[in-house]
Amino acid sequence: MLHCEECEYFSRGTGGQPVLRCDPFRNIKEPECLTKHQLLRLDAIAQSHQATLDMHRRLAPLQEKMMRHVEREIDDVEEADRWKYGDDDVSCDDHDDDDPFRI
Repeated sequence: MLHCEECEYFSRGTGGQPVLRCDPFRNIKEPECLTKHQLLRLDAIAQSHQATLDMHRRLAPLQEKMMRHVEREIDDVEEADRWKYGDDDVSCDDHDDDDPFRI
């Protein structure tokens, strides 16, 4: 089995991580190379997912604050539009029964 360090498509990144420049569809040398290539891709996906989670954790307090603000705005609009629907708290006894226009 060929070790990656002996392959011409292998190099080390700036952080010491392995970098495979081989293309699994054209110039792969051994079946184990494909497995290693898949492991590196899975690691990249995992790191990307972790970065996304970290970003969501940082944004969560801001999102909560925005949602509270939006809920307050909605409540204010509903309070302002209450006159359109009439006061539900007014009882029928408060109205004059002699009013001909009352339904």
